[in-house]
Amino acid sequence: MVKGRLLLLGALLFALTLTGLVGSAGAAGETVRVLSITGPVTPAMVSYFERGISMAEREGAMAVIIQLDTPGGQLDLMLDIVQAFRAAQVPVIVYVAPRGAQAASAGAIITLAAHAAVMAPETVIGAASPVSGAGEDLGETMQRKQVEDLKATVRGLAERRGEKAVELAEAMIEEAAAVHANEALEAGLIDLVADDMTELLEGLHGLVVEVSGEEMVLTTAGAAVLDVPPNAIEQLMHTVVNPTIVAVLMAIGVQAVLLELSSPGGWVAGFVGVVCLALGFYGLGVLPVNWLGLGLVGVAFVLFILEIKAPTHGALTGAGVVTLIAGFLIMFNYPGSPEFAQVSVPVVVGIALIMGAFFAFVLAKVLGAHRRQPVTGMEALIGAVAEVRVPLTPVGSVFVSGERWRAVSEDGSDIPAGILVKVVESERFRLRVRPVDNDG
Repeated sequence: MVKGRLLLLGALLFALTLTGLVGSAGAAGETVRVLSITGPVTPAMVSYFERGISMAEREGAMAVIIQLDTPGGQLDLMLDIVQAFRAAQVPVIVYVAPRGAQAASAGAIITLAAHAAVMAPETVIGAASPVSGAGEDLGETMQRKQVEDLKATVRGLAERRGEKAVELAEAMIEEAAAVHANEALEAGLIDLVADDMTELLEGLHGLVVEVSGEEMVLTTAGAAVLDVPPNAIEQLMHTVVNPTIVAVLMAIGVQAVLLELSSPGGWVAGFVGVVCLALGFYGLGVLPVNWLGLGLVGVAFVLFILEIKAPTHGALTGAGVVTLIAGFLIMFNYPGSPEFAQVSVPVVVGIALIMGAFFAFVLAKVLGAHRRQPVTGMEALIGAVAEVRVPLTPVGSVFVSGERWRAVSEDGSDIPAGILVKVVESERFRLRVRPVDNDG
């Protein structure tokens, strides 16, 4: 009897354990990983997406959802993201959100590359015509080559969505067309318009997608949502790709390095300067910039340095301020530059004025040091009052600043001991003095 009960208990425990394992496996398959990022396409964004997809694959997640709001970015980085999406072993869903967000330029192609695409109401997708990194005209032949190449890319991504979706995708490249969420849904360019994540999960439930050549049915309704935030490095490297931040970093970096060079021996200013300049040049390497503007910024810094080395009473500083403003504006706000790569004019003027004030302050200190009476050596004694210790006939000695010095009377007259005299000149190791009473 007891043995039978033990067997029954063991069977129940085994059944409960098996049920738990099955439940756990089901729970693992009913989770989705959510990545969220805003801003231009950057190398940090590529790394973030690849890391999130790998994490979802290892965990056996149902899908990866990327909440995206981007004005676009470099073509090569966009292609890296497209390849990462198409090579993923887990469904990738791009969600253009929140309201007011956009998937513009490269962001439109990234959205098309996802296995499923969703947009929030009042969002925009499109305007994907290619432009050069420096904003100049590409030339007719090169422009046509890039347009045709991108049209072929979007045809391959959108053909599963139907002819109307392909036509709209090509118009985004050829004519820089852009549409809002409902228009994109009507054309079949996206799968769903959803207000929030819950509506997205329910709306995509049962959708058939093709992942690595195999069809898969999404079972996203009620799935657990697990966020994948950017790590510290990804967040930093994504944040610095901002023209305003780049301008500030370059200004701080140059000033810190000059401080280190002017008073060597420390390391804090030099370290801060090198880090700021490194981050600034990283941002310049990612942003589309006009290199003529960068050259003008370099000229402005040279003018500031020359003002310190060869003071011109502020003329070079003024020229440096004007050149710096022109340089930053040409570097970022050139004709045809994308909006995300443009810098605020008030910020540029503010940075230039602050740098000009800084170098004016340094210049004032340098000029003051040149004009200040020496505080060491014989030159520092000129103007000091001394006491005659050995009568000057006309040569004797005086006591000044705690030391005894050989001295000679200025006019060759005798000066008895105990008389106060003023040092008027120094010659070799002898002072020339006159009685204080005669000073005038």
